[in-house]
Parts: sequence; structure tokens; C-alpha cells
Amino acid sequence: MKLLIDAGNTRLKWAWWDGVAFDRVSAAPNAGLNFAALWKNGQSADAVWVASVASAASNAALAAAARERFGVEPVFVATRAQACGVRVAYAQPTDLGVDRFLGMIAAHASVQGPVVVASCGTALTLDALAADGTHLGGLIAAGPRLAQDALRIGTARLTDVPVGRIVEIADNTADAIESGAWLSAAALVERFRERVAPRLGGDTALILTGGGASELSPLLASPHRIDAELVLRGLAMLADARD
Repeated sequence: MKLLIDAGNTRLKWAWWDGVAFDRVSAAPNAGLNFAALWKNGQSADAVWVASVASAASNAALAAAARERFGVEPVFVATRAQACGVRVAYAQPTDLGVDRFLGMIAAHASVQGPVVVASCGTALTLDALAADGTHLGGLIAAGPRLAQDALRIGTARLTDVPVGRIVEIADNTADAIESGAWLSAAALVERFRERVAPRLGGDTALILTGGGASELSPLLASPHRIDAELVLRGLAMLADARD
């Protein structure tokens, strides 16, 4: 049994993988998390695989907890130029976030054709993947929550504006900030998919993932599906390929 961990900027997700299916996918806020207390349910693991975009200090604490609890050295995955049929566009592959890399591995395995992967979390990341696994590249923008935080921090008169609703045309500042952030994210996803489709040479699927996927989904006109465990699926594939 493998313990798979997706350590994001704001959230930690983990699941047990038996080579066929996930067992008990769980998540918790990353900030101040006591890793040692997470896995005291008696479950054993013969390997721990980690995909992390968290800080070095957070990774060190996570590794120490895994060693103490399971007696194994965790494997921290790094982006490679090529794996599981995906070929990364970046000249320096490790510059590409490992979460994006693993998301593309899972997307390539599940879609028979070109696909755009949109991950909405602290950051909004977009990646275009051809049917043969060639990564064209992508974009990074602030996620909707981070964009709102930046507005409040950087604009004196918006500091104390509460959270609003998502509407098409706002008649108050709270709704205007909320709507501007989320509709901007939706517009970027739609534009990216539209512009890369001719280069991908076919009907381009769209997969949403990340903590904000369910909020972003109703704002999109393009057909799409949500896969909340996309990064964990890619991590499972890479871990099994290394066995």
C-alpha cells in the first residue's frame, strides 16, 4: 500500500493507493498542520510518495512525520522532461510545477485526444496537451482568492470590504470584487482553450481541478469535467511506473 500526498500552497491532500483504487481521500489546510497526527489510524504504508509545491520547511516536517510513522523515506517527485507519455515543453523541466506535471500525466491517460488542464487554487494554472502527450506550454495567473486578497492589501479603501457574491453586473463593491476575480478566471480559461485548440488539432477537452474547481465550473460555457484527484492520479501512475 502506498500513501500518496499532494502538498499544495494552502491544502494537503492524501490518499491510500493499492494499485487499483484510492482509499479514503482526505484533505486539510496546510498552514500549521501537525503532520505527525494525520496518520494514526493504524493504516500501514510500504511507500510514501509526495508531490509538493509547499515550502522547504513544510516538506522537511512532512518527511520527518512519514519516517517516524511508517519507517520509510518518502519520495518527493520532481518534474521530468518526459514520463508516462507526457513530454514537457519547458527547457528546464523542473521549473514546471510538479502538480501541473502530474495533472497532465493523469489527463493524458484519461482523454483520447488533446486536452487543456485548468487548476484553480492559490494560483490558476493552464496547460495545453496534444493527443500524443506533447505539452505546448501554459499560463499562470493569481487564483480568484489570491487576486481578491491582493486587491484588499494593495488598495487602502478596499481593506475591509467583505466577501461578496458572483454576479454578472455588481451594484456594490463586495460583489464587484468577488465577481471580477472569478469571472476573470473563467474568461482566461475560455480564451486559453479557444486559442490553443487550432494548434492542438482537434476537439479539445477541458479538465478542471484544484480547490476552486467547483466554484469556477458554473461560470464556464465550454464543456468540461472536474477531477478533484487529478494530481493524486498522476502521482499514482508515476509511482507505479517506478515499481
